Amino acid sequence: MGVEFELDEEQRMLRRTVRETVAKVRPQPVDRQWETYRKLGWLEAPPLELVLILEELGYAADPTPFLATATWFAPLAGRLPEGSGTAVLDGTGRYVLDADRADEVALLTPDGVTVVPGAGIGAERVDVLDPHLHVAHVDAGPLTPGVPDLALAGLAATAVGACRRILDLVLAHVKQRTQFDRPLGSFQAVKHKAADMHVAIERARALTQFSALTIAEDDPRRGRAARMAKAAAGECQRLVVRHGLQSFGAMGFTWENELQLHLKRAQACDLLLGTASAHRKALLTA
Repeated sequence: MGVEFELDEEQRMLRRTVRETVAKVRPQPVDRQWETYRKLGWLEAPPLELVLILEELGYAADPTPFLATATWFAPLAGRLPEGSGTAVLDGTGRYVLDADRADEVALLTPDGVTVVPGAGIGAERVDVLDPHLHVAHVDAGPLTPGVPDLALAGLAATAVGACRRILDLVLAHVKQRTQFDRPLGSFQAVKHKAADMHVAIERARALTQFSALTIAEDDPRRGRAARMAKAAAGECQRLVVRHGLQSFGAMGFTWENELQLHLKRAQACDLLLGTASAHRKALLTA
């Protein structure tokens, strides 16, 4: 049985408000951006509204700890932190988002969830392909693997936003770049690539929003829906990154081009907490 879903007016207004706010505060220092988002109450948004917010933050390659605080720490600890927070989810303490700058860290241990001050764990930031992401290894003792569904949905929403931005940059580029005295966008092969990117983004977006709805309703399908969303977003970014680079050519590799920021953010979202392939395999064996 199919499910029809459409955002209501309040949700569409929220998305517009977030988009306008992010564009306005983006030139400000990271701590100012973070304080703005906290004061606006975005961290307290219900699951569906939260993924709408995260998609817009992904579109802007948000440098704040919003993603980790809202979707890693909060669902594990059962509350919002005083400042920023993250959670150690994979049982090893490796590649933990924002662990190096979190005020609080939620640890999933054999005895349950323990919340400790961020300064109380040995967090060492590591280099990852996205230099604007804070990712760290932590030394936190014996831990238990366990990933909240909202963490997977949050990464999926962020990846969808990054892919949307890549597509918008590609469309602007192929409209003004010429080849043989014609805009690149007039060639059918380029049109096909843009159409494929759009379809992949819309598919991942739909599954991400469905995942958020199942979380909000505590639907028994929420675990599978979260894995499906994360897998779809990972598959989406692979296609969008490939086509995006092909459309820009060598320009897409340069640090001077904005495209590289969003390529890296989309790829990082796929790698964190399991790639598309890992979640597809989990779905098959569940």
